[in-house]
Amino acid sequence: MTRVALVTGAARGIGAATVDLLCEQGMVVAAVDWPGGEAPSGVEHALATAADLDRVAARHPGLVLPYPADVRDRVALDRVVADLLERYGRIDVAVAAAAVIVGGLPLWEHTPEQVGSVLGVDALGVWNTASAVIPAMLAGPDPSGCRFVAVTSPAGEGGLFGLGGYVMAKHACVGVVRALAADLTGTGVVACGVSPGSTRTDMLAATAALYDLDDVEPLADAGGLQRLLEPVEVARVIAFCCSAAGTALNGSIVAATGTGP
Repeated sequence: MTRVALVTGAARGIGAATVDLLCEQGMVVAAVDWPGGEAPSGVEHALATAADLDRVAARHPGLVLPYPADVRDRVALDRVVADLLERYGRIDVAVAAAAVIVGGLPLWEHTPEQVGSVLGVDALGVWNTASAVIPAMLAGPDPSGCRFVAVTSPAGEGGLFGLGGYVMAKHACVGVVRALAADLTGTGVVACGVSPGSTRTDMLAATAALYDLDDVEPLADAGGLQRLLEPVEVARVIAFCCSAAGTALNGSIVAATGTGP
C-alpha cells in the first residue's frame, strides 16, 4: 500500500525537506506551492519560484506531483485533493508548511493589508488545507493512519518584537490545530503541530531583513544547540508525527527548537 501525502509550502525550506523525507519513506507526495505568484499585499520577501518546485519534483521522479496553488484559495486546494483522489483513491498525510512573514514595526503600525496577508496564508491557509484534506481522510480506507501536521512557531505561544502580525497568525495556526484535534476525537485521524526554532530557511532570511540584519546567524537560539537548525532536522520531527508512531500526538504542539522548554 502506497501512502499519499500533500505538503504545502513544498518548494523550499522545511516544506521541501519534508517532501524529501516522505518520499524516502515511499510516499507519493503532492507538492503544493505558489511559485512565481504575486506576493500577498504587504509581504516584502520573495516567494518560491517555479524552478524551486521543479527541483523538488526532479529529486523524486514518479513520487512527487507538483501543484502550483495558493493556500488562500480553497477552490484550488479542493482541485488538488480531487486530483489525488482520482489518481490514488486516498490521502493519508497532510503537512501545512506554507507561510509568509511581515513586520519590522510595532503591531499598531502594521497595515491592514499586512495583517490580512499573514493571517490569510499562515492561519486561514492552514484551515483551508485541513478543510480540503480531512474529509478525504475520514472517507478513506484507514482514517486511523491519517495525519494532519501544521508547521507552527514559537511565535504561536508568545510574543516576538516587531513581528506582531506573524505572532497573531501563528497563534491562530495553533488554534486551528487544537480545534481540529478536538473535532477529530474518536476518528483515528491525528492533528498536531510542529514548532521549529530558528531554522536556516528563506523565511529566516526574511526575518533577519525585518530586523535590519545582514545575516541569519544572530537569530540562532541562545540556549540548547546554540546554532541554527537545518530544515531536514525539523522535517524529521514532522515525518515522525506523520508516522504510525504519532498516534498519541493529537492536539500536541511538538517543540523542535533544540532549546528545550
